[in-house]
Amino acid sequence: MAIDFEKERRTGTVEQRVVYESGNEMAAYAAHQINYHIMGYFPISPSTEVAQFLDLMKANGQHDIKLIPSDGEHSSAGICYGASTAGGRVFNATSAQGYLYMLEQMPVQSGTRFPMVMNLVCRSISGPLDIHGDHSDLYFALNTGWPILMCRDPQAVYDMNIMAIKLAEDPEVRLPVLVASDGYFTSHQKRRVHTFANQEDVLNFIGEHPPEGFPQTLDRNNPITVGPYMNEPDYINNCYQQSEAMYNAERVFERIADEYAELTGREYKMLDLYRMEDAEVAVFLMNSASEIIKDVVDELRRQGIKAGSIAPNMIRPFPQKQIAEALKNVKAITVGDRADSYGAHGGNMVNEIKAALFTYGNHTTQVVSRIYGLGGKEFYAEDGHHLFQLAIDAAKKSHVDIPFDYYGHTPGDKEKAPKRVLHPLKFEDLKTGLITVTRNEETGKLGVRIPPLRALTKKPKRIAPGHGACPGCGIFSGLELFFKGIEGDIVALFHTGCAMVVTTGYPYSSHKATYIHNLFQNGAATLSGVVEMFWERKRRGELDGLGLKEDFTFVMVTGDGGMDIGMGPAIGAALRNHRMIIVEYDNEGYMNTGAQLSYSTPLGHRTSTSNIGKVQKGKAFQHKDTPQIMAATNIPYVFTGSEAYPQDLVKKAAKAQWYAQNEGLVYGKILIACPLNWISPDDQGTNIVDAAVNSCFFPLYEVEHGQTTITYNPEEKEKRIPLTDWLKTMGKTRHLTKPENAAALAEFEQEVERRWKVLLAKHEHPYL
Repeated sequence: MAIDFEKERRTGTVEQRVVYESGNEMAAYAAHQINYHIMGYFPISPSTEVAQFLDLMKANGQHDIKLIPSDGEHSSAGICYGASTAGGRVFNATSAQGYLYMLEQMPVQSGTRFPMVMNLVCRSISGPLDIHGDHSDLYFALNTGWPILMCRDPQAVYDMNIMAIKLAEDPEVRLPVLVASDGYFTSHQKRRVHTFANQEDVLNFIGEHPPEGFPQTLDRNNPITVGPYMNEPDYINNCYQQSEAMYNAERVFERIADEYAELTGREYKMLDLYRMEDAEVAVFLMNSASEIIKDVVDELRRQGIKAGSIAPNMIRPFPQKQIAEALKNVKAITVGDRADSYGAHGGNMVNEIKAALFTYGNHTTQVVSRIYGLGGKEFYAEDGHHLFQLAIDAAKKSHVDIPFDYYGHTPGDKEKAPKRVLHPLKFEDLKTGLITVTRNEETGKLGVRIPPLRALTKKPKRIAPGHGACPGCGIFSGLELFFKGIEGDIVALFHTGCAMVVTTGYPYSSHKATYIHNLFQNGAATLSGVVEMFWERKRRGELDGLGLKEDFTFVMVTGDGGMDIGMGPAIGAALRNHRMIIVEYDNEGYMNTGAQLSYSTPLGHRTSTSNIGKVQKGKAFQHKDTPQIMAATNIPYVFTGSEAYPQDLVKKAAKAQWYAQNEGLVYGKILIACPLNWISPDDQGTNIVDAAVNSCFFPLYEVEHGQTTITYNPEEKEKRIPLTDWLKTMGKTRHLTKPENAAALAEFEQEVERRWKVLLAKHEHPYL
């Protein structure tokens, strides 16, 4: 049902303006009008745009929100929790695996009763990996103690975000609030939206902050203990008070919604009921699909069928009484869940609706449960007709033939099972014998002999052509060059990222060798488990019949910020010293989610979360020196490499393999070009990373048993160039060469020079 904007203009009492924006834009727009104190964030599709839009507005001085880029969603939740205890207004946005990564923090925040608002832009939960919209992440939120508001369109995203902070801070509630919208359906689709024209009207509506009497950690005259250790009977009493606050949220939301309706003319009841007054059959759907079903209701009404639809505007607390009231005269209802509660004979919503009917004595309404729309599968009017037909049939029979099923799936067909296209690589082709690695018994260092690179061209590529990488992407040229130095069989694990996404679109795979995927934050731990299982099964003699001629080399490939969110497990694996290689392709950002800043993004570089504007000039802090961090774990071998120096990289790969098979963990970083997000020509990647090396921004060196050796010194070769010569090659950095950015450039140049001089000192002194 279309929103009657003319009616809103007539009935609203505040000045409003019309914008044409997406759900993500409206979440950011509401946040900037509220002018939160803090947003701790980490990019994950499809919620990433919320932080991007806020950063763009921040760059232009449109709000004062302190945006804090975290090293992972778990940390972003910690940032937000800490900020909320300190008495300010706090905001966040996430999706899917990001929400699950921060999940353990969610009950901590609600259990200690500190308000904030978080937008959950709903997305499918892995695995397998799917970045499109359903409600599988949302259903994990149901037991966290956060009130949950639902948004069917961008207008609701804006309105619910304005109401959410007022709900969270109400003294009868005092809980963090989740605002849920559908990923890509609502988050990215633009609609006409009415907003408050004046920020002061928003601030007058939500009220002063902090609310009087709220505890906070910054009041020195009233010190508090946050999150004490609590035994019974105090713990159950705390939970009881939290439960009471949750149920209070229903009444408080209704009061806030009434106040909001007076101001704007837009009404939000606990349930959005459409033509339910005399309905005999109904369909229950949430968020974006609930708007589509209204057109189906109208079509069925024209056919003489008394149809209606129900959609909740709030699912925590669950509107049990209102559901029971709405269904008291309904003969049958189909409940569509956009996620399964595996093994529960239905999704979460259908089982809560059944409980509502049972609680209020309705034993006659027939309930049909269908799981639909998973993984971003579209929902059309014909799908709505199918759901209604199930209810119509159940109403006629007073019986449901199939109470629970999936809708929209495709039954398996053995004849259509994926066939192997790429044959396994032959060991004889991978073991050329042209590369030799010998250890100097006196120095303990390795010597490597490699043939002319043309001799290695016959060595088969580990990754097949046909992947979906952008033109000019340096990932695969860099990785394939590295793999030229690896002899024999490998097992590779790829973190989530560009390299993973573009090579494994089901049912196809570009990987010729065994490949494993795990999420950003846990790849190193996962591969370490594989490594230890290999050595243990080999010790037990269980691998003798599997055709293994030599030991595997285990390689984890990470990039796109994977050594930020995955840093902890990587350090853990390094300290345990598993026999494996971690190789990072460094493209200086979270490129797979839209070019957000990562901790490897250098100072002043522009990304979608370090924009250029009148009050912001790119990334505000220096990049992380990951090789030095990993070297500090005392692993046997650390190196840096570049495809612009192929012999150097191949030699280091051969060393990496020897150490990984004989001593322990190896870490290597390869700088690779990302023309799309570096804003550079597709065919200049090698030249750009070459300039990065010759400017001493990305020095080539190795750390072997704690001793640093610079393997290419541009000063000795008389090839060193000014840092600006490198920065001029990329659109993301050209602004640094302008006079108004001289201070930022000078700071960046000083840091590059400092790190280079430190490296020279380590090269010259073996104990540094």
